[in-house]
Amino acid sequence: MNTRWLVLCLTLLAVLPPAARAADPGPVVIIPIKTEISAAQFFFLRRALKEAEREKASAVVIDMETYGGEVKAAIDSMDALMKTRVPTYTYINPRAISAGALIALATQKIYMAPSGVIGAAAPVTSGGEDLPKTMTDKTVSSISAMARAAAEKMGHRPEIADSFIKKEAELKIGDVLIDKADALLTLTAPEAARLYDGKPLLAAGVADSLEEMLKAAGLTGPRQTIEPSGFEHVAFWITALAPVFLLGGIIGGYIEFKAPGFGLPGFLSLICFTIFFTGHYIAGLTGWEVMIVFFLGVLLVLAELFLHPGTVLPGVAGALMIVGSLLWAMIDRYPGMPLLPSSEMLTRPLINFCIALGLAIVIGWWLARYLPRTSLYHHIVLGRSVQGSPAAAAVVPLSPIRLGEQGTAHTMLRPSGKAEFAGHTVDVVSRGDFIEPGSPVRIVAVDGLRVVVEKV
Repeated sequence: MNTRWLVLCLTLLAVLPPAARAADPGPVVIIPIKTEISAAQFFFLRRALKEAEREKASAVVIDMETYGGEVKAAIDSMDALMKTRVPTYTYINPRAISAGALIALATQKIYMAPSGVIGAAAPVTSGGEDLPKTMTDKTVSSISAMARAAAEKMGHRPEIADSFIKKEAELKIGDVLIDKADALLTLTAPEAARLYDGKPLLAAGVADSLEEMLKAAGLTGPRQTIEPSGFEHVAFWITALAPVFLLGGIIGGYIEFKAPGFGLPGFLSLICFTIFFTGHYIAGLTGWEVMIVFFLGVLLVLAELFLHPGTVLPGVAGALMIVGSLLWAMIDRYPGMPLLPSSEMLTRPLINFCIALGLAIVIGWWLARYLPRTSLYHHIVLGRSVQGSPAAAAVVPLSPIRLGEQGTAHTMLRPSGKAEFAGHTVDVVSRGDFIEPGSPVRIVAVDGLRVVVEKV
């Protein structure tokens, strides 16, 4: 009877679909950190972590060799590592000094090469000198608190973080004094892996190579190495200057709307928005789908203005898609997080958007008031009327235009467009109302080259 049950179980196991069997482990993603810790390095790490989550990786291994770098980039990297749901490891080969030590503390397991060292994470100036006394206490205290919190969350001894950062910190486990209160703690591989009360001081093990480290950690999934891109440096500046590119896109679109016919302002607007979305994509903040939503929103707004004026709904939907895609592109969201962003995630995108929108309103007002008086506007907008179809009609000099003169709306005024007066087609603007083509209009104000009309 037992034999029959054994045969039956083996048969069922053989015919079960792959999804019903034990799933193969996901890939082990290797992320090399071999340079100075910087903002560009953080952008690369964030992108790699998000890619690892999308690939359903079984583990992320930081292959580290660094003398340190920027404290802010190190803290941002620690935050990114603590957000990810993929198990994290660091292989120190052969050194993780200063900012590198902080990042290693934010991973769940640390392995070291035989000649590896880790520690000496006190903050210094960009030139390597000690901070001024007035800044030291505040800076060291805040960084130490963040490092202790990261170490404790990841299962390391939090007092080690203090000894890495504070010269006055003493590291003592039981009766064993490991670090005196007169120097920053730096550990060699044997020291870090030594057992105290049955637990390693810091390192889970010592391995001669990355392959041995993966074996020691029991990571059997296929290896997948993600290399940094030179565009990460470009992405840093693009995201830092996000309000500038947003401003350029908005102003270019505004001028193009005021001077119909796709030209240089429209082209510059397109370039600014493309750079904005591309930079945030490279930085690992967004995907291409956000850019698609943005351009769908633009098409809906254009359809409202030119194809179905007055329907309202397409224009409102398009405007919401445009604003939403611009904000979404700047949100630091990891795969698997709730769809709706938290207030903390929205703070920086909203600040950038409000800065760009506020400047755009001010510059747009200035352009509407003063640009029509300039020769540049004259070259962009004005010209002699040519015979032929309405699409070929241009405007003429405004010298024959008089206050109170009546004419006919040549195109839809929303609120700008063209109107015809005594056989001449000119650029006009209504007082904010939309006026249908063919409606009678009257000139109520002439301000330089700006002609204001109302419906008769």
